[in-house]
Amino acid sequence: MQYNRLGKTGLKVSRICLGCMSFGDASKGWHPWVVNEEEGRALIRQSLDAGINFFDTANIYAGGSSEEFLGRAVKDFARRDELVIATKVHGKVRNDANGQGLSRKAILGEIDASLRRLGMDYVDLYQIHRWDDTTPIEETMEALHDVVKSGKARYIGASTMRTWQFAKALHAADLHGWTRFVSMQPQVNLVYREEERELLPLCAADGIGVIPWSPLARGRLARPWTQRGETKRGQSDPISQRLYSRTEAADQAVVERLTELSTTKGLPQAQVALAWLLQKPVVSSVIVGATKPHHLTDAIAALDVALTPEDITALEEPYQPHDWVL
Repeated sequence: MQYNRLGKTGLKVSRICLGCMSFGDASKGWHPWVVNEEEGRALIRQSLDAGINFFDTANIYAGGSSEEFLGRAVKDFARRDELVIATKVHGKVRNDANGQGLSRKAILGEIDASLRRLGMDYVDLYQIHRWDDTTPIEETMEALHDVVKSGKARYIGASTMRTWQFAKALHAADLHGWTRFVSMQPQVNLVYREEERELLPLCAADGIGVIPWSPLARGRLARPWTQRGETKRGQSDPISQRLYSRTEAADQAVVERLTELSTTKGLPQAQVALAWLLQKPVVSSVIVGATKPHHLTDAIAALDVALTPEDITALEEPYQPHDWVL
């Protein structure tokens, strides 16, 4: 396994991060394709055996059961202080007026709830899952600062938002002497590269670690174009449809180019697509959501795939601009 500093911090994370949205209790109104606790534990154990030390979850994943599964597996399989555990806050966890968002009430309540489910005293990285238009960013940043100063989180990070919003959050922290975001978790993959325009350059200039989600475009980059949608997830994931259904005409050319290059190299498409992302200097780690052992095997193998400048040009050339999406 290879390790990187998370941005300009001293924290070292494995270049492959196991995304834990892939497992949980599906009966809690979550995605039907998630794996159960036994299967999830096997994937966590496989990750640990491979040297992965970075695990990413969220308070909303499978009604909190993803955090519970991860916490129990860590307790049984690993030393807590050797791992980097990340979770998130923002999404709807209750139906009441304060059951979601980034208010002080939500943040201080949800960090405690996440720690209870994880069975831990602290998380290493506490992330805001999205931007909250209804809460002043100063309220959010001060609350996150207090979470860090209380010892319940070591660092804070952010996820998909507009570049101007992220810059505003960083400025608020600097202005008041509050804890700064050290990481950004955006969507970046071969068929969605809009964050390369402004967000990734801001992160590079400011020493912010980038940990992309959906690096394989929810499986669309893992197989030939004609086989898209053949998996259980591909047939039952409404988020995938929202993210990619409107750009299929443009995306087909990218996937076909990826298939062509992968065939030439004799490598699985997933390895080549992940290698393209891993070669970006601003990327600290790539979040991989695995439901089968070979998903992790391919991700880890991607670390050793060397793409030439000509390969990268070939992969990037068919891309067409997309509308920005959450």
